Amino acid sequence: MPIHEKSLIRPENLRTNEELEIDGIDVSGHWSTFIENRSVTDYNEAMQDEIAALPGGEFIHRCWQCGSCTNACTVNAINPDFNPRYWIYLIRCGMEEELLRDKDIIWQCVSCNKCTYACPRDVNPEGVMKATAHWLELKGHTEPKPAAIFDKEFSNQVFAKGKIEESSIMRRFFAHTGQPLLQDWLVALMRSLLSRLPVGLLMKLGLSTVFHPRTRGWSAASKALEDYVEERERADRRALGLKTEGARQ
Repeated sequence: MPIHEKSLIRPENLRTNEELEIDGIDVSGHWSTFIENRSVTDYNEAMQDEIAALPGGEFIHRCWQCGSCTNACTVNAINPDFNPRYWIYLIRCGMEEELLRDKDIIWQCVSCNKCTYACPRDVNPEGVMKATAHWLELKGHTEPKPAAIFDKEFSNQVFAKGKIEESSIMRRFFAHTGQPLLQDWLVALMRSLLSRLPVGLLMKLGLSTVFHPRTRGWSAASKALEDYVEERERADRRALGLKTEGARQ
């Protein structure tokens, strides 16, 4: 299904003649605005299958381009360039080069799932966005984004301890993304928590940051989780035709 929305036409592809007369009729200015012809020769015919092979992208083939996902999107309301419907269209058409032009904003999905609730075809657009962001990283088109770095720190703590210690995750996340530890919003949040949480709970939180408690008998479960994740990552790489050696970094 062709895309005809003016907002999706790249500005550099529009041509306007300031002085143009056709059959004796002056059509200068915006009347003579044309879309520049172009030929796309680098289709990735396997692109839809590659996205569908990744977790979250399984039902991308169901999309019929109604636009409910983009209309409901939290991020699109702030940034109109964030357009799940359009990206799904590009993926299904195999237009990889065009998709890569938006590679730096696709990862900004906040997983609010409004798109998924609105979708009449159960495409799971939120999952497709996550699969697409993962695809971009696996193919080497983008460096790991903050969302992926946070997920990795979260997962690593689960593997190691079987428990989540929020302050440790945030410290590691800030360190790996080059952010300062003391940020205004974080200081304000901590002040609010200190004034509201019971003293006993605050003491437990403080002790957990020092002693890093571990779930009892966690070794076997941790090994099983790590094996599953490694198997899943190898499967993802095989689906994209990539080498599987050293899938986990």
